[in-house]
Amino acid sequence: MSEAIDQAYEIREKLAALEESLLANTPGIASLLKDIHRQLKQDDSLATILSAEECSILVRGLKKQTATNIATAAIKKGTKKAMSKMQVGLDL
Repeated sequence: MSEAIDQAYEIREKLAALEESLLANTPGIASLLKDIHRQLKQDDSLATILSAEECSILVRGLKKQTATNIATAAIKKGTKKAMSKMQVGLDL
């Protein structure tokens, strides 16, 4: 049990360092992400103790490292066109 607590503490320290790196825009994000991933992979139960804020730090680090944007909402395409076709059909 003590080992799990130590590992959780280490991950939280690395997440804090990752957040500092993100705020200061300094190098080393990749190294921190690798370390965190390695520890979580060794004991996946550690992932369940992370708070939403800690998960958010991890996601922000991954987004920055991979230069990826994550869509938060789907864009509806063609709904106006489909609706106008329905109106024409109803008028006939």
